Parts: sequence; structure tokens; C-alpha cells
Amino acid sequence: MNLLQRFSLFTCGHISRYQSVIAIKSVGKKTFFSRQYCSKMAAPDESVVSKNEMRRFMIDCMTTAGASESHATQLALVLLEGDIRGHYSHGLNRLDMYVRDVQQKVCKGDGEPTILKEKAGTAWVDGNNLLGPVVGNFCMDLAIKKAKDAGIGWVVAKGSNHYGIAGWYGLRAMKQGMLGMSMTNTSPISYPTRSAVPALGTNPISLAAPGTGDDAFVLDMASTTVAIGKVYYLLKRPKKLS
Repeated sequence: MNLLQRFSLFTCGHISRYQSVIAIKSVGKKTFFSRQYCSKMAAPDESVVSKNEMRRFMIDCMTTAGASESHATQLALVLLEGDIRGHYSHGLNRLDMYVRDVQQKVCKGDGEPTILKEKAGTAWVDGNNLLGPVVGNFCMDLAIKKAKDAGIGWVVAKGSNHYGIAGWYGLRAMKQGMLGMSMTNTSPISYPTRSAVPALGTNPISLAAPGTGDDAFVLDMASTTVAIGKVYYLLKRPKKLS
């Protein structure tokens, strides 16, 4: 393998939801240096909140709802990264959904994923209906370990939930000098051409690849025209969809 040295894939799902992440390590690539991301300046009628305060607020909300501090922190970090990277559809905007899921026992607020089957380069994980980021982090970390040990890591999971931005998991691999890929199916909310009922999910996919120095390429997109979260985001604001 003169181009790619390490390759790992993670997938996880909840009923109709399946998520996937891939990490590929470049030859000779030892470390990845994080880039600084700039956000737009706040409008005159908007307030600026520090990242630490946002993280604390989200953790407090989730622990109050019934999630453990560890699980709440993992979720908060994913949502915070979504906002920092400009994916406002998958940041603090989605916190109420996760709070309701834990309060109403739609998903569990504590516990651990379990490995059902595994080989040197593959594994099947049961997410045990935990918060999506908890399952996603578990699977991606397992995939990275297998990629380092066996050259490829492909992890598939069931029993997961909404896991935030797909790019978060690819970035976990990229920060270790790997290529990272993440993908998921979603509930059927998209209408196929000439269909009268929704049948397809937004089915996002993400690819993260380290470049020279501190450069990098990160793709994070829905396979539909737009992510449903962006529709929800704009519905709460006096803006028109174009």
C-alpha cells in the first residue's frame, strides 16, 4: 500500500438508521494539526456566547434530563463542533430533540455499547439504544484501533440514534493522521421523484482527509437537496427558504 496505509470503517444504526465512518491513514503522516475555524460576526441584535458556556449549558440540560455526565459531554462536544463549523442545523439547535429522547425514554442516557462479533479488521456492535454520539465514538475508536492493528477497520452497529454531524467521526480519525468516512441512513422523510409519500432518508455522508501541514479536506453533506435540520433551523427564524 504505497498510497494508503490504514483504512477503517464504522457503521451504526437504530432500526431504520445506519451510520458509517471510515478512517484511512496516509503513509508517513504522523500527526494532524487542528485548523482554526472562523464564524461570521454576530448581528447587532445577537449575543455571543463562549464555547465553554455553551458546553456547560448543554451538559447541564442533558444530565438534568437523565443522561450520565460522560454521555452528556460526548453529545455536547458533537453539537458544539457542529455550530463551530457552521452546521447550525446540527448544533445547539438540536439539543431539545436529545433532551426529549432521554426524558421520554426513547433512548438510554447511560450504559455502554457491546461488541457482538469481531475479527481483526471488522466488528458488529450493538449500540444498546444509547445516544448516537456515544455509539459513534465507541465505533469510530474501535475502527481506528483495528485500522492501526490490521490495516483496515470496518465496524457496523445496530441500536443507535441521531449522532449529530457525520463529519465529527471522520475528524476523529483525521486527527490521528487517517482518512475518515462517516455515513448514515435516516428515517424516510424525503419524497422520491413523482412519489406521493416520503420513502428516502437524507442519508448524509462525510469524508475527512488530512493534507500537507495543517491543511485538510472535509466533506459533510446530505444526499438530499438540503439537510432537514436546516429547514427546522430556518423555521425558527424570520427568513425565507430560497
